[in-house]
Amino acid sequence: MLCKRYSSSAIVVAALWFSGTAAADVQLVTTGLPDGKLGALSTPANGSQIETEAADDFILNSPGNITGGVFYGLIPANATVSDVSQVVVEIYRVFPNDSDTVRTPIVPTRTNSPSDVAFDSGDSVLNSLTFTATSLGAFSVANSVVNGINPKPNQTTDGEGAVSGQEVAFVFDLTTPFMLPAGHYFFVPQVVVPGDFLWLSAPRPIVAPGTPFTPDLQAWIRNESLAPDWLRIGTDIVGPPVTGGPAPTFNMAFTLDGVVTPEPTALPVVLGVLAIAAWKRSRLS
Repeated sequence: MLCKRYSSSAIVVAALWFSGTAAADVQLVTTGLPDGKLGALSTPANGSQIETEAADDFILNSPGNITGGVFYGLIPANATVSDVSQVVVEIYRVFPNDSDTVRTPIVPTRTNSPSDVAFDSGDSVLNSLTFTATSLGAFSVANSVVNGINPKPNQTTDGEGAVSGQEVAFVFDLTTPFMLPAGHYFFVPQVVVPGDFLWLSAPRPIVAPGTPFTPDLQAWIRNESLAPDWLRIGTDIVGPPVTGGPAPTFNMAFTLDGVVTPEPTALPVVLGVLAIAAWKRSRLS
């Protein structure tokens, strides 16, 4: 009877321990603030505009539920935040997950790219997320990628030059959190606004107030014409400078918030330890 009593107690104690280890909302990842180097088009299909997705990676070392976040973009100077009609956020896994590995890509490489299809998504039009958009004032980027998203061998266009407009912070909250196992992912935000929405770059490598992680992959982009393949914004599209040297690489400016959940192996470990203790006590009785 002693052994059985301690076994049931072990279950209760372990359950309390397990439920109590789930953390409150925390900042799961942040790449830092815009650095003014690049803006990349990222918008769902709307009207005559085809869908374009810009993606940057993040790592979860433990399972986590993403509840919301912030990303920074450039909208035209003559637009207002009230003109924003739709926000979409997507999560992709890293290739070859969720991808057709038999087909021949039309890009230089798919290594370390986002997968073919999204792992999860939220859309303000579908009421699966809410957002607020706040103008932070005039802002410029030294280079941009909007239309020059081409299959090989014509992928290197040098970018499409400097763009000015308004910097906007988009704060979003998901109606249903993204429940993600520990792993490596890509984040894709998209915005519909009159004119182009350009997701703003952040420093690479990540510096304060960003939180560095390893490996930190560079940003990728694709449009409907290129899908399901992706191009590296820096290495493939912008390419090496005319003066020589390596091509630039970019991160994009975003933060993801949520709840870290315990590893699924934690409860069995605790139960095992307490069961052994119960068995030892029964031998002494």
